[in-house]
Amino acid sequence: MAGTRSPFLGLLPLPERQAITRALRTETVGGLVLLGAAVLALIWANSPWSAAYASVRDFHFGIPALGLDLSVGHWTADGLLAVFFLVAGIELKRELVVGELRTPATAALPVVAAVCGMAVPAALYLATTAVGGGSRAGWAVPMATDIAFALAVLAVLSTHLPAALRAFLLTLAVVDDLGAILIIAVFFTSDLNLWALGGAVAGLLLFYLLQRLRVRGWWWYVPLGVAIWALMYNGGVHATVAGVAMGLILRTTRDQGEKVSPASRVAHLVHPFSAGVAVPLFALFAAGVAVSGPALGAVFTDPEPLGVVIGLVVGKTLGIFAGTYLAARFTRAQLNPDLAWADVLGLSVLAGIGFTVALLIGELAFPATGTGEHVKAAVLVASLVAAVLAAILLRRRNTLYRRLYEAENLDADHDGIPDIYQQSEDTAVADGKQT
Repeated sequence: MAGTRSPFLGLLPLPERQAITRALRTETVGGLVLLGAAVLALIWANSPWSAAYASVRDFHFGIPALGLDLSVGHWTADGLLAVFFLVAGIELKRELVVGELRTPATAALPVVAAVCGMAVPAALYLATTAVGGGSRAGWAVPMATDIAFALAVLAVLSTHLPAALRAFLLTLAVVDDLGAILIIAVFFTSDLNLWALGGAVAGLLLFYLLQRLRVRGWWWYVPLGVAIWALMYNGGVHATVAGVAMGLILRTTRDQGEKVSPASRVAHLVHPFSAGVAVPLFALFAAGVAVSGPALGAVFTDPEPLGVVIGLVVGKTLGIFAGTYLAARFTRAQLNPDLAWADVLGLSVLAGIGFTVALLIGELAFPATGTGEHVKAAVLVASLVAAVLAAILLRRRNTLYRRLYEAENLDADHDGIPDIYQQSEDTAVADGKQT
């Protein structure tokens, strides 16, 4: 029995569970702040002070000589979101090195699910706009899952999802973020400045060498990171790509004598700022769309916003659920007997909450246009619909989730290690003796 594979969505290894718990705790708190920022943006943009909202969002400042004279809205999208993608890059590398994506066997299910969860929404958007005669430019908008917003919904609902389900959702979002970065880098670049872009690449190579040579000290990396970001922006590639590139370069393994790796140290310092400040400020200046009868009507009648709604609500659910089910059948993975495919369905619906990255891609696809505003409204409406449907599905199973959650966290001997892991070790030892 020693060679038996653990079931799909089964008990996570203890180090993986501890890392996931720390990451999700910060994301949950940040998600609640994000939710508050989105609500504040909607109230402010639809209040008698809406002109002040537009004035603040469009106010320009910066260093024109360096090509950095941006509006407040652009600073939050191009600057603060680079911090968000730095954290995403670190999390992606951690998953590749020590997490669910480190081996083909464990990576197959979440990767296939995430890819299907990106491809099906894009296909449904293209089909909708083809039938309605709309623009295909927004095909990538419904592809992204917002992990922070999804976790905020779970926190509001007081659900007790087992760690494996939360980890699966996080892995889906990490692969989604990688897909989004690739899409932004490939499809939303314009007016390339090869000199600036070459400078950014040289900066990334220097960043890599500093990591390889084990050079420590924020005074090396912070100025270099800002320079890479500015050069990437002036090079014509969206500046958030610089963030994810630096996150992927940071070392995730510890040297002898190190308590934590550089990537873990940076994530510990930066993640709270990203989740609690950077992303909510982006939401504050991106989610402020006018809510009126005609605007909401356009969401369900114009092909572009309708394609976004169908992509997020229907496409995400179909893509992730079908991709997971087929991958499990193909790899002969056995679902955790304590769970059912209904739990995967609820998680698939929850993944239809596409907020931060969806709004960013919407701004890039339809810059400063009426269609862009309707697409933003569609992202908000679709995320709300997905949240409500997921709440209905997941709350029905919350009694089961609570029982599994309590079993996972029971520590009767107060040694800091959940008893279920010690029981698993005892069972493994007993099985070894039997064989």
